[in-house]
Amino acid sequence: METFAIEGGKPLSGSLRIQGAKNAALPILAAAVLAEGQFYIYDVPYLKDIDVMLEILREIGASAKHVDGCVDLDTSSVSVPVIPEHLMGQMRSSIFLAGPLLARLGEVTISRPGGCDIGERRIDLHLAGLTALGAKIEEAEGYITFRTKQLRGANIFLSFPSVGATENIMMAAVLAKGTTRICNAAREPEIVDLQNFLNAMGARIRGAGTDTIEITGVPRLRTVSYRVIPDRIVTGTFLLAAGVTQGHIELTNTIPEHLTALIEVARSCGVEIKIRHDIMEIKSMSRPRAYDRIITSPYPGFPTDLQAQLMVFLSLAKGTSVIKETIFEGRFKHVNELARMGASIYVDLGSAIIRGGNKLTATHVEATDLRAGAALVLAGLSAEGTTCVSQIHHIDRGYERLELQLQQLGADISRVSI
Repeated sequence: METFAIEGGKPLSGSLRIQGAKNAALPILAAAVLAEGQFYIYDVPYLKDIDVMLEILREIGASAKHVDGCVDLDTSSVSVPVIPEHLMGQMRSSIFLAGPLLARLGEVTISRPGGCDIGERRIDLHLAGLTALGAKIEEAEGYITFRTKQLRGANIFLSFPSVGATENIMMAAVLAKGTTRICNAAREPEIVDLQNFLNAMGARIRGAGTDTIEITGVPRLRTVSYRVIPDRIVTGTFLLAAGVTQGHIELTNTIPEHLTALIEVARSCGVEIKIRHDIMEIKSMSRPRAYDRIITSPYPGFPTDLQAQLMVFLSLAKGTSVIKETIFEGRFKHVNELARMGASIYVDLGSAIIRGGNKLTATHVEATDLRAGAALVLAGLSAEGTTCVSQIHHIDRGYERLELQLQQLGADISRVSI
């Protein structure tokens, strides 16, 4: 077992290049099976979830190498329509392969996907979308099998703007006969990146980034080289790390417009943020001010994936702040751990009331999921004394050697085997 040992109280300073986006890279790697041949995908981060996806691709017949941030992927021999259960259970994003494998092979068998335990994340919208395109679905003994002779375009309305369902339907529909319209589609930047990747392959998609996406099916796609967008959640995490340590840092390889909601909150709380093209300069030289009410919501609203990190920031602020979580009901598991460090947080009916101003003190805490783990690292950076964060395998799912990146900014943090 590994843990992070953090000696807090040191302001962050220096410059850091932001890694490629995990949540863009995963569906892009899945989409590559729609064509046969060699792909080169750049800025793919070294993460456990990426490792699992590459292992799944190998299991279904592809060859894949990950060297210097580039995935060299050959999909010519993809022929196995079954995603192994032991890999499916490790990562929710494995569901992304259902659409493209169905489109290419005419069938695919999966089990229920795994991932962070942050509340119910059903796959019913994925199933309904693929059914609307013409897939026949059978469920037996924990497995789901999709079959089709020919996918056909359809008008699909999503009852919730699910990112995963939107992407899965997009990938299946690119080889379907006719036109597909996804209404109430998710609008996240990662969906725009997937559209750009698929269009580079020869797909005909428009509307990503809006609530209506139109896909006109094509008979075949080609291989391409492609660079993944920067990770907006990692960018936001480091922005807030500068805030909690009263630091002064520069982040390069960013897309600031992907973080408009966070930047607005941070500036209102007193953080100075200067933007020059893809560079963000963040300076926080005093204790932040409280923020009245933040509500998590689908993009372009405030991202649920930054809620836990923001809570640490607001626990240090002057005054009382409120965060209402509307996406995942299990996303307040970090509250008890922060309370052990001295934060004053009360949870009621999906809202967290944060009475800021208390200094955090070091102790042993446990990461319960990916973003909660990142929040506890931020708390440790601010706390007096040595904080130990255990169960950091959760953090490794979304942050590329987080301790090395923080060390680059002057943090006293190390990975310790126990």
